[in-house]
Parts: sequence; C-alpha cells; structure tokens
Amino acid sequence: MRVVIVSKTFVAETAQRQLEWIARQPNIELTLVTPPFWRSDDGRRLPFVPRFVEGYQVRKTSVVFNGRYHLYFYPELGTIVRQQRPDVLHIDEEPYNPVGAQAQRLADALGARTVFVSWQNLYRAYPAPYAWIERYNYHRAAAIIAGNADAADILRRKGYTGPTAIFSVHGVDPNIYRPLPRTSSSGVFVIGYLGRLVFYKGVGLLIEALQGMPDHCRLRLVGSGPDERALRRIASERGVAERVDFVPAVATGDVPRMLADIDVLAAPSLTQSNWKEQFGRVLIEAMACGIPVIGSDSGEIPHVVGAAGMIVLEGDVEALRVGLMRLVNDAAMRERFSRAGRARVLEQFTQERVAQRTVAVYHEALGHREARR
Repeated sequence: MRVVIVSKTFVAETAQRQLEWIARQPNIELTLVTPPFWRSDDGRRLPFVPRFVEGYQVRKTSVVFNGRYHLYFYPELGTIVRQQRPDVLHIDEEPYNPVGAQAQRLADALGARTVFVSWQNLYRAYPAPYAWIERYNYHRAAAIIAGNADAADILRRKGYTGPTAIFSVHGVDPNIYRPLPRTSSSGVFVIGYLGRLVFYKGVGLLIEALQGMPDHCRLRLVGSGPDERALRRIASERGVAERVDFVPAVATGDVPRMLADIDVLAAPSLTQSNWKEQFGRVLIEAMACGIPVIGSDSGEIPHVVGAAGMIVLEGDVEALRVGLMRLVNDAAMRERFSRAGRARVLEQFTQERVAQRTVAVYHEALGHREARR
C-alpha cells in the first residue's frame, strides 16, 4: 500500500517517530510531504528537523501563506502526488481547509482514497467557500479520523456518512518522554504550564491561584503568546511576580528535560464560545514523563487524563487552588498519579499504538473504495 501523508505536524522532530512506526507496519510504503518550516501561531519559525526518518521518504515542498491555517496550500503538491501515485492520501487537516480540497481533487484524479483528520469539537456553520469545501470533502473522503468524540458527533451532524475512527493522531515516544532525574534545587514546589500564553488556556487563573499558596510554591510558565504582557501585570498586581517564572518556548526535543524540573503540570483551559480544549497534547507528554497532571473539565481533558490525574471545575480559581494544594501536601498522591499517568500513556497514547490505529484506517479506506465501486 502506497501512502502519502501531507502534514505540517511532522516538522516537530519528536513527532516523526510516529511515521517510522507507520512505515514498519506490514506492506506500507510511506512518503511524507511537509514544508521546510512552519510558522506557528505564536510567531516562531519551526524548521523541519529530520531526526527520525528511517523507513520512509520525505518530500519537502514550498507552502503559500505559511502560518495561515485556513488559507495555506502547497503549489507543488500535484507534481509530488502524481509522482508517488498513492493508494491512500492522508491529509492531516480539517475537511473545511483549502489544502484539503487541493489534495482531494488530486486524489480523485488518480483514483486514490483520502483520509482526513478532524478535531473540531464545537459545531460551526462556515461561510463560503469553506462550507463548499467541507461538503465536497465529506462526500469524497474515504475515512476521517476524529481526534475526540465530540468531533465525531459533529461530523455526523454535518452530514458525513463515511467511516470514522476516534483517536488522537498525536502520540508520544515513551523512550523520549520518560521520567528523568530532577536537576533543580529541592525545597521548592514548581507548578508548570507549557503552551501558548493566552487567557483561554487558564494561565491567568494559575497566577490567581498561586496568590493563596505558600511561598515555597512557584509557577513556571513556558511559552509565548499575545497575553504575556497582561499576565505579567496580573502577577505583579497579585503580589506574586517574584514567584512566577516566564520561560521562552522550547523546542520539542527539550520538552522532556523541561518537564523533569516541575512537580505538577497544570492545564486549566477555559471553554470559549468558539473553542474548547480538543485534546491537550502536553498532558500526555507530562504523563509519559511521570509528572502528575491537573486539568480543568474543558473539552477533551477529562477523557485524556482519566483517573490518572486530577480534574477540577473550569474557571473556578478556588477549586484550582485546592486541587494544587492537595498535590503539594500529598506526596503519595503525586506518586500514584505519576505511575498511573505513565501506565495510561503506554496503554493508549504511544506512537506505536497510534500508528497501528492509523494503518487500520488506511485499510478501511481502501475497503470503502471497493465498496463504492
């Protein structure tokens, strides 16, 4: 089976191991089409670093409107796809995006089957031309991977009737994301957050929660984003600025080392009218590293964490503070969550497991093609 994956996700070096696992599955000939770099929504230029590329081809290609998630496309994709002549064209994008329509039309011309990925867990009626693109791709797609259960429900509500598999396409390598010895000084309890510095991720709530916690508790915010200046101001106004460390975003390969120096990972996301947490990849990264996690009940977070961490009511500062203090004061609880979190990742969220599920979707897509003839 010849498979072409079109994705900007795999510019991240630690994500590439998942492609090696896909390539190791029986009878798979895999090619990745990816840009030489992707401009993230926090302004960083993320280059493609070929760290784990054994067993599959890589075709780097230019991208127009780099960083514009709902506008970008690959001008050379047609040439590449015609050269590869895939049986399955895996488009790592939402069905409403223009690059999805570009890939679907190429697949139609070659008789290939397409697999899309959808994370959209809030119903939205898109304007033209996105609504047209969405309907076109729903009609032509051979299978769609829904990253969460709500996304699968929305696909059906919008009229998609083809095969749907529900799982996160983002796994972790447990040999990279693993428990590491702590290097920072003892006696300080570090609450960590890794991600965009935006209010809807609940970062402001973490600063407010810190205000009522003992002096040996610190907050480490790793990332960048448009609300950083406002968050620094809140920390100053709350009198905790000296206990809040703002750390620039780190490369994916440095995340395990960064996680090793915190005591708990917090993800207190806040549901908005147009957004709720679709997965929370940093949660499984922390869990794989044996770091206890605490998250809000926004979107998919409770389903990702399960019983392997603590869930609190979103938007409730006091509930967040109480939950954090339970973890501060209960070493046995932290140890229990540490073991349970890694065990949960090994069972459900490894890149090997995700690769197996993904290839199963490819086979279903080809079966769907036969059924439609």
